[in-house]
Amino acid sequence: MEKYFAPSELIINEDGSCFHLHVRPEQLADRVILVGDPGRVPTVAAHFSEIECDIASREFRTITGIYEGKRITVQSTGIGCDNIDIVVNELDALANIDFNTRTEKPEHRTLTLVRIGTCGGLQPNTPVGTFIASVKSIGFDGLLNYYAGRDRVCDLELEEAFTRHMKWNPQKGAPYVAQADAQLIDQIAGDDMVRGITIACGGFYGPQGRELRIPLADPNQNEKVEAFEYKGLKICNFEMESSAVAGLSSLLGHRAMTCCMVIANRLIKEANTGYKNTIDTLIKKVLDRI
Repeated sequence: MEKYFAPSELIINEDGSCFHLHVRPEQLADRVILVGDPGRVPTVAAHFSEIECDIASREFRTITGIYEGKRITVQSTGIGCDNIDIVVNELDALANIDFNTRTEKPEHRTLTLVRIGTCGGLQPNTPVGTFIASVKSIGFDGLLNYYAGRDRVCDLELEEAFTRHMKWNPQKGAPYVAQADAQLIDQIAGDDMVRGITIACGGFYGPQGRELRIPLADPNQNEKVEAFEYKGLKICNFEMESSAVAGLSSLLGHRAMTCCMVIANRLIKEANTGYKNTIDTLIKKVLDRI
């Protein structure tokens, strides 16, 4: 029996676009680059030879165009895994739900999603300017725990090892470990990106161990994170979206990964606020390899 997606569950705008992104199905390419900042969308699209559409809605901006013969969509997500929940679900709906009948299409369309972002490095080999490919992402946000089948796409052994190492406080909610598409990691990361574990935090300050006027519940969190190692992989960086990108994409049958440029190293307490002038190198690498 076909599953029908009711108007309250899949909200479609009057112009036939999905609710938040305001993108119509024909405007979505199979290759999608995700960026947090809507201002970075035109930075990526500046490399395109042709522009098909340019759509802005809230923090979501979408440009689809052509780069060296490849049709690519650049999509901003805003900050945080809660926004990734909106973006990935709506991109999948555009690809795999018939908006006229509100039923699933008979043939699955697989998207390739690559998030380009910025992050904080946590190891001596991740100074400012390093490119990091997230092989596995530990989600502090708890998003994937709301979906059936999360165990099927998560590294449960790593989850157990990490929570035991951290002496995890259950009040924070259960962390999950999502895995990037292995073939896509090889395709995009090549031999010039550091591969490791990433933590996707539920905030920029306390969840990443930054203390301003509110004391931290666990002042030793970052030291424990930096010391953790699993099957030769260390936790290389903090950012805020990679776990949801990898986890939701796996559940929905898409290929996904995250690669970030380090703009602050928490270990040696250095930062580069002028990173916008240099992230274009990472953008170009991804455009060439996607």
